[in-house]
Amino acid sequence: MAENKKNRRLLQKLTHKYRLIVYNDNTFEEVWYLRLSRLNLIAILGLSFFAFIALLIVIIAFTPVRELIPGYPSGEMRRDMIINNIKIDSLEHNMSIKEQYYYNLHAILNDEEPMDIIEKEDTTIRYSDIEFKKSVYDSMLRQQIEKEEQFNLILSEESNSPIDFSRTHFFVPLKGIVTNTFNIDKNHFGIDIVSSPNKVVSAVLPGTVTLANWTLETGYVIQIQHDNNIISVYKHNSVLLKKAGNYVKAGEAIAIVGNSGELTTGPHLHFELWHNGKPLNPEDYILF
Repeated sequence: MAENKKNRRLLQKLTHKYRLIVYNDNTFEEVWYLRLSRLNLIAILGLSFFAFIALLIVIIAFTPVRELIPGYPSGEMRRDMIINNIKIDSLEHNMSIKEQYYYNLHAILNDEEPMDIIEKEDTTIRYSDIEFKKSVYDSMLRQQIEKEEQFNLILSEESNSPIDFSRTHFFVPLKGIVTNTFNIDKNHFGIDIVSSPNKVVSAVLPGTVTLANWTLETGYVIQIQHDNNIISVYKHNSVLLKKAGNYVKAGEAIAIVGNSGELTTGPHLHFELWHNGKPLNPEDYILF
C-alpha cells in the first residue's frame, strides 16, 4: 500500500500543472503565460535532444562540415588518392612489361626460349567461308520496319534545324585564360585554356564518355557525347578520371589539366565543341 501511495504521489507531481506568467513591470498586466507539467517538460526536453542529435547527424553527413572532423579526408585529398591509384596501376603495368623484357633478354643470352609478350593474331580465318542464314524472325522484323517506315518522310531528310543554344546551359570546363582562339583556316577546331597546374577539368554538359585514351599528338584525351548530337573534346590532360562508357553530369570532374602529347607547348587544355559533325567556337556559347 505504501508503494502504491508513493507511486500515486509521484504521478501527481509529474502531472501537476504549473503556470509560468510574464507580467508588464509597469502596468502589472499579464503579457504571456505557459501551462506545463513536469511530465510535459521532460517530454519536450527529450524530443528537443533527439531533434538536435538528428540535425547534427544530417549536417555532418550531407554538408562539407564533415571535412572538419579529424581523420576525415577532404575533397582534395580524395582526388589525390584517385590520381595516385591511377599512377600506381600504370607503374605496375610498366613494371610487369619491364620484368618480362629483362626475363626474355636473360633467356636469349642463355640460349633459352623467350616468353611471348604479344599474342599472335589468328589470321587463318577466311571470311569468304562465312555463311549468313536468314531466319524467320529476321524476315518478320524487316517487314514490320518497312511497314512502319512506309509513310515516314522524316528519316529520308537530314535534320538541319539549328538547336536553340540559348536554352542550353554549358558548364565552364576550366577557368583560365584563352591563349589560342578558334580558327578553322588553321585547322584549330577549338580553343586553348591556360590555368594553374593540377586544376580539375569539368564536363560542360551531361553525357556519356565515348573516348578516354592516350594519343601520341594530343596526349590523354577524353570525349563526351551529349544530347542533341553535341560532342565535347578535352585534350592534353595529365590524368583521366573517367573511362569510356561512364555517364557524367554537368560540372563533374573528368580529368586533370596537363601537358601530355607532342603538339603542346605547356600545361593547358585544348577544348573542342562539335554539333552534327561541325566544329563550333566554344567562346560563342561559354564565358571563360
